[in-house]
Amino acid sequence: MEIIEVIFQVILALTSILLTLMILLHKGRGGGLSDMFGGGVTSNLGSSGVAERNLNRITVVISLVWVASIVVLGLFTRFNI
Repeated sequence: MEIIEVIFQVILALTSILLTLMILLHKGRGGGLSDMFGGGVTSNLGSSGVAERNLNRITVVISLVWVASIVVLGLFTRFNI
């Protein structure tokens, strides 16, 4: 069972990195820290509605896998499987 635990730890690490990257790829909505430091200039050159929706879907799927791996690792820890 230790091999399964290692597999879930690797999945957790990979999804953590991917989730961070996916969140950083999202278009800023304004009004946050980016506007305070001069990032308030909006440009629609690289973002379309379809691309943003697909990015949202990918981010949600990755976050669900991330949460599931945390729950499974917690169950492994709790029950010493």
